[in-house]
Amino acid sequence: MDQSVHSFGRRALDDSFHRMVEASRQQPPPPLATRLDRLARLRALISDNEQRFAAAISADFGHRCAIETLIAETLFLLGELKHTSKHLKNWMAPKSVSTQLQFWPASNRLLPQPLGVVGIIAPWNYPLQLTLAPAIGAIAAGNLVMIKPSELSPRFAALLQETVAATFEPTELLVTGIEDDIAPAFAALPFDHLVFTGSTRVGRIVAEAAGRNLTPVTLELGGKSPTIIDRSADLDVAAQRIAYAKLMNAGQTCIAPDYALVPRDKVQDFAARVQRHMIAMFGENPGNPDYTAIIADKHYVRLEGLLADAKAQGASVLQSATPDNAAWRSVRKFPPTVLTGVTPDMKIMQEEIFGPLLPVLGYDDPSEPIAFINGRDRPLALYWFGSNDAARDEVLARTVSGGVTINDCLVHFAQINQPMGGVGASGIGAYHGQWGFDTFSHLKPVFYRSPYNRLADLYPPYGAKIARLAKLLRLLS
Repeated sequence: MDQSVHSFGRRALDDSFHRMVEASRQQPPPPLATRLDRLARLRALISDNEQRFAAAISADFGHRCAIETLIAETLFLLGELKHTSKHLKNWMAPKSVSTQLQFWPASNRLLPQPLGVVGIIAPWNYPLQLTLAPAIGAIAAGNLVMIKPSELSPRFAALLQETVAATFEPTELLVTGIEDDIAPAFAALPFDHLVFTGSTRVGRIVAEAAGRNLTPVTLELGGKSPTIIDRSADLDVAAQRIAYAKLMNAGQTCIAPDYALVPRDKVQDFAARVQRHMIAMFGENPGNPDYTAIIADKHYVRLEGLLADAKAQGASVLQSATPDNAAWRSVRKFPPTVLTGVTPDMKIMQEEIFGPLLPVLGYDDPSEPIAFINGRDRPLALYWFGSNDAARDEVLARTVSGGVTINDCLVHFAQINQPMGGVGASGIGAYHGQWGFDTFSHLKPVFYRSPYNRLADLYPPYGAKIARLAKLLRLLS
């Protein structure tokens, strides 16, 4: 396989975009059969190249556990494609909307229409799933799609570019290059909708570029997703589930549990349990094939910096090896790490960790976690462990986050009938299932007037009749 992404200069980007726009404006909305065919071709592209995608992604990471790619990327997409294909006919159908009594016997309908051309700026952490999941919704809604892959996953980008070009016409679905000047130029194109998945910092830049064209955006960002351990929680169950969620993809997951809030007298016990489960699942050997590498040297160094700052300010560290150990560093794997004695002013509590480090903070009163979370940017995810329904419902009512899983982590993301999206600094908009179809559609309201409606009686000259009609309308309003 050619390991390099085909060059895609600014001129090619502009030309490809304008051809897509022209096609979307001149062609009628694609019928159900065309959309199902495109979804079927996308499914075949994923299935036929499953092993190649896993190998390319692993090569980009330095090592990526193939089972994680299967579970978090391939199977998720195949399930989304099956669900979308099954329900698409119903989603496309005009929807009846109730009509106010004074307009009877007229009727209202909502007509889903394609927006036109959808752009997707993809991330590197789950490059297959987070690239093609929004594409599924956009294709189902009848749009044409242009994808800009991440420059940190060049082998995957090359393979995606190759397979898409062999499966789709360039005015149906197109993968651009990853040159440095492509990303800002891509974000500046006047798409009918733009999807970006990545950091909050870059998300602001993308939103600003899109705003110049009044392009609507879906921003899937991240932030520091908290985990609350209620006093009623089974500490060992919580520790095991959090350890797995924190170390999946070596913590390089936008909805990974970023830090844990634990009753103060249980902090040390909880931290020790998390460490034991981390070792039980992933061992203490950097050669463990189940444990994924950090994507790039600069990210490894960033994690080292967070850890060093926390230690310098008094945090205690539970770790089976140090990250500067040659065996770990040579394969760019960061030893699973639990920290106690963490304070809010440490760097590790100031930015999204995006790696296998779990700070554990203590609290005394049950209201403290709520106040702590509400004093910060709204997170993409929130996790709560316990059996006290009243305490759970208090947290749900008084905190705002993109999504929540109770007594586990990450799993709300896989619920295909629920939207996936952030709020505030963690994102804008949502997709998955019908939520994706609706996001990438214009739901056009249409009013069908009946010849029997007497609205014409409101036309001038008004005279005495208007008083009677106004009285009737007041009663109906």
